[in-house]
Amino acid sequence: MTGWPDQPVIYEINTAVWLDELSRAAGRPVTLADVDAADWDAAVPAGVDAVWLMGVWGRSPAGITLANDNAELLASFADALPDLRHADVIGSPYCVRRYIVDAGFGGPDALAVARDALAARGARLILDYVPNHVAPDHPWVTSRPELFVLGDADDIKSDPAGWMTAAGRVLAHGRDPYFPPWPDVVQLDAFSPALRAATAEVLADIAGQCDGIRCDMAMLMTNGVFARTWGGRTGSAPDADFWPSVLGALRARHPETVMIAEVYWDMEWVMQEQGFNFCYDKRLYDRLISQDASAVRDHLRADLSYQSRLVRFLENHDEPRIASCLPADAERAAAVAIATLPGATFWHEGQFEGRRVRPPVFLSRRPDEMPDHDLADWYHRLLAAVDDHQVRTGAWRLLEATGWPDNQSCANLAAWYWAGDHNADRHLVVINLSGQQAQARIPLDWPDLPGRSHRLTDILGQSVFERDGGELASPGLFVNLGPWQFHLLALQ
Repeated sequence: MTGWPDQPVIYEINTAVWLDELSRAAGRPVTLADVDAADWDAAVPAGVDAVWLMGVWGRSPAGITLANDNAELLASFADALPDLRHADVIGSPYCVRRYIVDAGFGGPDALAVARDALAARGARLILDYVPNHVAPDHPWVTSRPELFVLGDADDIKSDPAGWMTAAGRVLAHGRDPYFPPWPDVVQLDAFSPALRAATAEVLADIAGQCDGIRCDMAMLMTNGVFARTWGGRTGSAPDADFWPSVLGALRARHPETVMIAEVYWDMEWVMQEQGFNFCYDKRLYDRLISQDASAVRDHLRADLSYQSRLVRFLENHDEPRIASCLPADAERAAAVAIATLPGATFWHEGQFEGRRVRPPVFLSRRPDEMPDHDLADWYHRLLAAVDDHQVRTGAWRLLEATGWPDNQSCANLAAWYWAGDHNADRHLVVINLSGQQAQARIPLDWPDLPGRSHRLTDILGQSVFERDGGELASPGLFVNLGPWQFHLLALQ
């Protein structure tokens, strides 16, 4: 499938957990090749443009052994899944042995079936790539030592947590510059010309099997970050940075593949400049979780060309479940923001049903939780309404809410509009991002408003408001929102 939308809506599914639940429900093993049509329908909620099947690649037996030998990891598994069984630990999907679909999921042919099933439902397929490290039993470990950060016996002796022996060599464990090494993976050398060429080949192979690629911790491979992490352990930094070198080769062969960077540390713009179509917007997530309306508004003042290439989210497999972080009303308010901002929109399977436990990616099973059917219905209505009404169409603009000398509760509000080419394509979003009542006036600057009345329709509910156009222009739409309430309005 080609022709990605400018602002795709993405739905992440933990492939191992999903297939495990389908298998237990069916009483037989279910692979990607024999998922029932109804289950594929459920995997593509209305309004979703792409499905990220997280973790399809072959798991590493060596990685599983290392995980089972790590007491801290095992304790985290038991915390998430109190009735943990040995068979539940299948290894991390980010400890990749080979970029070949795991045989337990049906292998490459089954992935092709899954891609066709998604395409039949109007959805594109996204897969993972892990540029920073591989499993210790990856074929490169024995055949391509020039691709790795290598050490010696003194490194093992002085820092046993940072190094390991494999294939008769001492290799660094994968890491980032701020946290301890990951114990189940080995570090690739971002400065190695041979690795850059090999990466381009792997990405091209993956791109032939999907429509988009999500690159794990993509900023770790930039020249600056890699030098801070491994300076002195490898050769000098090449003149060109890692991603422009790699993505240039990929684009020549697969120009329509959408590249998504998991990125932190305020490096989103850098990664956009280096060739990624979209980058995680972790800053917005942090500000919504902290319930800081002022910080959210300031974040949304960034240039639209930058914002339109961010991925907005409230949870993913690396973050806590949003239902465990925010009260129910606050979650809904934050979700309306995520659903109606420019850029890509990202949802996580289980989020709609109010799941609170985030299973470690090493596990194939998660605990049973009672689904919140009301919340799920609300999320589905939200996505469908935004899609059906084409809310994110046309020009986007952040609005200013004004108060009165004795009432500055307007500071708790965030507001914006979308305006398409036709007067009927206008949508207004106002959200109270606080647990207090908030009132404000919000001036609207459309020149054709004065001189007649206008109808504002709540597209998630039944409310309809008639307002004078002159008043909408100045002093502005009057809003009075309770804690965490919002307006999602079509204006005619």
